[in-house]
Amino acid sequence: MRFLKLESLENAKNIVKEFLKDTEELYILESLNRVLAEDVFSDIDVPPYDRAKMDGYAVRAEDTYGADEDNPVELRVIGSIKAGEIKDIEVKEGEAVEIATGAIIPKGANAVVMVEYTEREGENVKIFKPVAPMENIQFTGSDVMVGELVLREGTLLTPREIGVLAAIGREKVKVYKRLRFAIISTGNEIQELGKKLEKGKIYDINTYTLASYIESLGHSYKILGIAKDDLEEIKEKIKEGLDCDIILLSGGTSAGVGDLTERAIKELGGEILIHGIKIKPGKPTIIGKIGEKLVIGLPGYPTSCLTVFDALFGLSKSRIKAKFRGRYISAKGRTEFLPVVIVGNSAYPVNKDSGSITSLSDADGYIVIEENKEILEDEEVEVHLFSSLSDKLNIIGSHCIGIDIILKEGNIKAKTVNTGSLGGIFAIKRGEADIAGIHLLDENLGYNIPFLEKYRVDNALLVRGYVREQGFVTKREDINSIEDIIKNIYNLRFINRNKGSGTRILFDKFLKDNKIEKSKIKGYNIEAKTHSAVASAVTMGKADIGLCIKPLAERYGLKFIPLAEEHYDFLINKESFDKKEVKKFIETLKKVNLPFKKLEDTGSIIWEPKPYSYSQQ
Repeated sequence: MRFLKLESLENAKNIVKEFLKDTEELYILESLNRVLAEDVFSDIDVPPYDRAKMDGYAVRAEDTYGADEDNPVELRVIGSIKAGEIKDIEVKEGEAVEIATGAIIPKGANAVVMVEYTEREGENVKIFKPVAPMENIQFTGSDVMVGELVLREGTLLTPREIGVLAAIGREKVKVYKRLRFAIISTGNEIQELGKKLEKGKIYDINTYTLASYIESLGHSYKILGIAKDDLEEIKEKIKEGLDCDIILLSGGTSAGVGDLTERAIKELGGEILIHGIKIKPGKPTIIGKIGEKLVIGLPGYPTSCLTVFDALFGLSKSRIKAKFRGRYISAKGRTEFLPVVIVGNSAYPVNKDSGSITSLSDADGYIVIEENKEILEDEEVEVHLFSSLSDKLNIIGSHCIGIDIILKEGNIKAKTVNTGSLGGIFAIKRGEADIAGIHLLDENLGYNIPFLEKYRVDNALLVRGYVREQGFVTKREDINSIEDIIKNIYNLRFINRNKGSGTRILFDKFLKDNKIEKSKIKGYNIEAKTHSAVASAVTMGKADIGLCIKPLAERYGLKFIPLAEEHYDFLINKESFDKKEVKKFIETLKKVNLPFKKLEDTGSIIWEPKPYSYSQQ
């Protein structure tokens, strides 16, 4: 027997995928081990408010500076907030609010002092350790932002993903319908279990490995037993399985006996779609169709059989070695399981805290860190994979909802790691990323290019992206223009962005240009980590005004006062530029509708590296 044409594994998987189109809507508790049939976007922020990560006292961080064991800072306690309570309390200079884990952070507070570092004395509390702004606070949208793509179509729903669905309030979800498989083992040497093994025989392994794997994927099966290497017997077994969606035969695919499987399919009125796949093991795999039923002939060797089935339908689980990108110290007195994303030979920690359910759904796997163990930058670690790693695009850098839209509209499979713009530049320099989204502002020289030259990027090209509009958001009826903001600046309660963010740089530039003193602004040191957190704080009345991108203002129904336009561009690894998926990304960028302004040169190369002399300081 010869293979007329060896097909790629991708083509084989596409044929299988055609049989997975029917969907149904289930309650999430019924959806375990089912395959998601839709992209899932969040309608809410998670968490939906700024909340305390620890029991302690909500304070203004600046009131705790200088505190130590010998010289504690004493603050007046003006109230308490438990988890689930809503209280109209504002923390002012010299004040604190007793707060429980999970409770809403009161107005004016920008940090929480852990109860272990305090001592209550009547109406006052002594603080023995200073805190930094944002310390021990989980900010609105820091886990999931409203409108964020949280799960992609094709995801296997495990307890991790079901937790994500619950976190965003999804009671039901659309999944692909459960398939029913018929399982047939073929071969004169195969013997059923439960009997003494005869001479020259081997026990049937494939039926049981396939059945258990099928069940683990949320499907059902029907065992049809063993067929000898006889055409009529194989045909009868296949006919018995035609009440199922897919018929699996193991054995009978290699040279000689493989003709029986092919002939059986054809004589039952079917057609051969593929006979031979470019994989090892599993080259002689047959895929055929009888009516609307799929018939797949798998290799007979148990390892080859399961490997091919896994490649077509399943998810592998294994361990790999990787270089750890970062530095991490485990918690005192306990072993930690740290979720990581795998990019090339590197493991990136998922930058979300333990209260974040999506830290698991975002991860490829986890590393085990023994108690009191420190992991150093570039140290080799063992990663326990949640699922098989695929050859997707690696997009590392600043997150933008525009990327999610491009990936969806272009049907592009990609792994996205949100490290910030600088993290994206360094990932490109190390050769770990295909694409990095960046939006870094140099006050004097403009966006992005000055930073590429500063860090001497020599292995990438910069492609024009789009322009995002940044502006002030507010509900105040008396604030309608930049002039109104400047006039009332010292009477407004602000919510700021975190240090190092592009939005924070833009706000500081606004203050400098208008000769406004930072120290006099109420809330300047109260920081939010996301645009969504800013919009949510204004919506909830925790702040009068903040700075964020226009689409978030529209989602929250806030007044938007434009301040500036920023360039969000794409740094692309030179070695990746000719990849099919990268070209598709750029083409989709050019034609897709986005909630941002495109330019005439969107999708065009706007910067290439010049030779750098590394002897220069």
